[in-house]
Amino acid sequence: MEIVKSSGERVKFSMSKLRKSLKHSGADDELVNLIVDRVRDELYQGISTKEIYNRAFAILKKKQAIYASKYKLKKAIYELGPTGYPFEKFVSAILRYSGYDTEVGKVMTGICVDHEIDVFAKKNGKVTIIECKFHSQEGRNCNVKVPLYIHSRYVDVKKHWDTKADNVLDFDVGWVATNTRFTEDAILYGKCAGLYLLSWDYPKDNGLKDRIDRLGLYPITVSTLLSSREKQFLLSREVVLCQQLLHDKFFLDHLGVSESRKVRIMKEIKLLCNP
Repeated sequence: MEIVKSSGERVKFSMSKLRKSLKHSGADDELVNLIVDRVRDELYQGISTKEIYNRAFAILKKKQAIYASKYKLKKAIYELGPTGYPFEKFVSAILRYSGYDTEVGKVMTGICVDHEIDVFAKKNGKVTIIECKFHSQEGRNCNVKVPLYIHSRYVDVKKHWDTKADNVLDFDVGWVATNTRFTEDAILYGKCAGLYLLSWDYPKDNGLKDRIDRLGLYPITVSTLLSSREKQFLLSREVVLCQQLLHDKFFLDHLGVSESRKVRIMKEIKLLCNP
């Protein structure tokens, strides 16, 4: 059975991949088998991956909403758009919970020109700069032009940094972070140039999805109880993580959320924040 990916590419349907993604959400074997059986019965030649996802998600949401929230993680990161700014805040927050001091949108001087850096981070006596490449549409990957461009900015900033005798922090490797994937050429160039690449599933076992699951740092957009309007309101107030809503739940009062619904939302948020 051939299915159509968001990029338009036709590939053979993999039941094991569907099963693995459902297991990753936390669903038990009984629920996974139920969903796999139903999806398999509804497959047809040329079905889109989006339609398969929607069918699996609908069953998960009905049976166990918290698993549906985790299952929609990749889609939820796309929902941080359409601009890249919330994604920059999201990457910054993940690094902060990993022990970094971070700053978003810092202007740094280069040998040639000034540069606005997406995320400036410090840890263990080292400073690094992270450039974020956000795609609001599925199927668009980062090709080699992205690390090429970002490496040139990194080199320009580092050269100026190294001329300042009062800089006590060492300049660490530059990062490129994206919510999609890197092409093979982009990864090869990154390795050759000494850039650290971070994507949805790269590096292996330490990509965005792995870091989010390990630390319980889910974006607010994974919630199945908050409406799109409510999510956009929270993002506009720079609440990008479920963790933040735990401490800033007064925003739900600003939104006029009823007490009974607030209890349900906070219960969902607490479950998501437990890594």
